This record gives sequence, structure tokens and C-alpha cells, in this order.
Amino acid sequence: MYTCAHCRKQACNGDDRAAAPRDCPGRDPASTEVLPGYLEDEQTRAIARNAALVESHGYCRSTRVEEIMDFARRCGFQHIGIAFCVGLQREAAVFARVLRANGFTVDSVACKNGSIPKESLGIADADKLSPGEFEPMCNPIGQAALLEKAGTQLNVILGLCVGHDTLFLRSSAAPTTVLAVKDRVLGHNPMAALYLAESYYREKLFGVAEGTAAGSGD
Repeated sequence: MYTCAHCRKQACNGDDRAAAPRDCPGRDPASTEVLPGYLEDEQTRAIARNAALVESHGYCRSTRVEEIMDFARRCGFQHIGIAFCVGLQREAAVFARVLRANGFTVDSVACKNGSIPKESLGIADADKLSPGEFEPMCNPIGQAALLEKAGTQLNVILGLCVGHDTLFLRSSAAPTTVLAVKDRVLGHNPMAALYLAESYYREKLFGVAEGTAAGSGD
């Protein structure tokens, strides 16, 4: 059982493995036996190395938009695909403009592509957002297929729903990164729920009993 989320030593962030807790996954040989996986495949090695360079060269200075462009350039990715939610079309359009202004070729595909009815998935009319009306299902597998057909070298997820992003990541032929995730309640800032987990969202996230024990203060 790995419990890194609750570790206070973070021995992995240094070179003193002896300080690692008994249940630290860093003590498991599997954590370092994967190193050949970073080195044997040329693209994997390039992605890992360039990700580290993007981190160090733009640390606390570059926005994620800038980091994506820096990463793409370092990897030699000139053709970028955007898989976005129709609810974030305006943001997708701005992002595409920024990419093109910086010399990238861009293809963008909306989540509702194909206009496939939700009934195709066995969704009952009562389970639609607007019962009695036509509602297309989100089609992340279609987004991945269309971006593959377009020949994108790097895909960027922008606001896909939970689960739809999972399907896109499983289906994308090109390496994929994320610009933003969907959170309709918190303005697409899901971390806010964690920052408020022991105060305003305590009962909502933990329940009354656990929430009371989880923290105090409003």
C-alpha cells in the first residue's frame, strides 16, 4: 500500500533513501527498474528530457500556455491539435490564435463532432440534460481519430469532461497534454474544492461526521 499523499518526509525529493518511510514506493525496485523505459524509446526519452527542461527554464515564470509551446518546440512538434469542449469554444479559439501567432499549425476538434445521439449509448431521455430534445453525445474517440487523420504531432485537451478526457487519452495517437480541465461549478479550477475541503466544502466532501473531524474554522 503506497501512501505518498500523506508522506511528510518526501525522501524521494532528495538522495537520502535511508530516510524513506518503510512503506515508501521508492524502496520498491520497481520505481527505478523503469529507467530503461525512458531511454530505449527515442520519443519517450525526448519527451522526458524536454519536460524537465521546460520545468527548469520556465519555473514560476512561464504560464502553462507558454510551457506547452516551449515543450512543443523542444520536441520538434510543429502541428498541434486541440480537443476541446464546445462550452469552451471561445477559449479554444484564443488558444488556437496564440499557437498560430507563434508559428504552429493548428487543428481543433469539438467534443460534439459527428452529432451522434446520446441514445446510441443507451442514455434514456430522462437522463438527458434537456429531456425531449436532441442531444449529441460527447465524442472524444472521434476527436482523437480526426486529429490523427489531420496528422497532429501533439494534442492538447481543453476542458473535456471527466471520463471523456479518459477516452481521449486512451485513443490519441499523438502525445497529449492538458491545458485545462472541466469544472462547471468552480470556473474550471477544481483545486478550489481541495483548498476549501476543510472549511466551506467540508460537509459536502467528507460528510457531516468526517467533515467535523477533518478540520475546523469557516
